[in-house]
Amino acid sequence: MSCYRLIEAQRANFSVPLMCRVLSVSKSGYYDWKNRPPSHRSQEDAVLTERIHEIHHRSRATYGSPRVHAELRAIGIRCSRKRVARLMRKAGLKGCLRGRRRKRTTRRDGSAMPAPDLLRRNFASVAPNRLWVADITYIKTEEGFLYLSFVLDAYSRRLVGWAMATHLRI
Repeated sequence: MSCYRLIEAQRANFSVPLMCRVLSVSKSGYYDWKNRPPSHRSQEDAVLTERIHEIHHRSRATYGSPRVHAELRAIGIRCSRKRVARLMRKAGLKGCLRGRRRKRTTRRDGSAMPAPDLLRRNFASVAPNRLWVADITYIKTEEGFLYLSFVLDAYSRRLVGWAMATHLRI
């Protein structure tokens, strides 16, 4: 925040001459700043911000600064991507974030021989405790991944056993 903006914000609480003396700025400089019309750049920024609002609204608030910048370029408005990002940040506009790519945890070893399929993909069981199936999954927590493995009876779909750990070591 500039000294002059601070003086303007605190005018109700303190006198202008006192604040100018404390902040080591001249009173004439403050009053000149206050009565000065907006700069050409700030006027352009205001017009550009309106266009950014329109584009962002049309995209149902999904476009971020790269796409808004591309739209502005497409309609013939030349400006930098960083300027668009700055104006969007100042206006409080954000794009919709894509889901991050999932971390790949399982990598198949191409040289390893796969286990034989003794069931031939037929998971139907005729009696309890004849066929058990197992799986392992992970759950993301604030402290890291939690790995969960479980064994199910294929006939009754009841849980036979389970285990949790913070690692995949045997």
